[in-house]
Amino acid sequence: MSDLLAILQHADSAFPSGSFAFSNGIEGLAAMDVPLDRGTLRDIIAMFLRHRWATSDRIAVALAHRADADFDRLAQIDRAVEAATLAEPLRNGSRRNGNALLAAHLRLGTPGAAELRSQIEAGSAHGHLPIVQGFVWRARGMGEANAMLVSGYSTASGLVTATVRLGRIGAVEAQAVLAALLPVIAELSVPVPPDAEIESFMPWVDAAASRQARAHLRLFAS
Repeated sequence: MSDLLAILQHADSAFPSGSFAFSNGIEGLAAMDVPLDRGTLRDIIAMFLRHRWATSDRIAVALAHRADADFDRLAQIDRAVEAATLAEPLRNGSRRNGNALLAAHLRLGTPGAAELRSQIEAGSAHGHLPIVQGFVWRARGMGEANAMLVSGYSTASGLVTATVRLGRIGAVEAQAVLAALLPVIAELSVPVPPDAEIESFMPWVDAAASRQARAHLRLFAS
């Protein structure tokens, strides 16, 4: 019951994670007139889950969860996420989102949050979102498998919500898209081997995010 309640709390869009400020490339795709209807959006987010989340964020969350308070190991995983995120807007967005999430956990008094903040301020770590997620969720008592599921759900939910805020899909349709993606998240949430390498390949989304970063008017930071 405690694990389930922790999942509900940290997957809730009301949790002050700062994710509302980031579209992770969706705004860039909308600016390129990519049709973000129900079917296309489902396919785009499924691609994001398979080629970004499953190969990078999922692995980073699991490894950071295992690292616990080994800050040297956390910094190593953090650098791998930095290297695997080729598009600068997405790289900067991951850092900013991670630091926003960490700021919330500092105020909540999550064990180790202050120490991780010190590591980031000293330049020993970047504070990418999946690193912070794996670290703070473990500190709040969430198991590794559940942390992975919350990360996957939050990724899909954030992309769907961004599309709604851009006015490209309705709220009810968005929930249908999210429901269709739940089996994809479940399929991809397999255990992470200890020697797993972090990588990402989404050139289309990277290009869209880079174009969005140069726009004069935009709703999201990434």
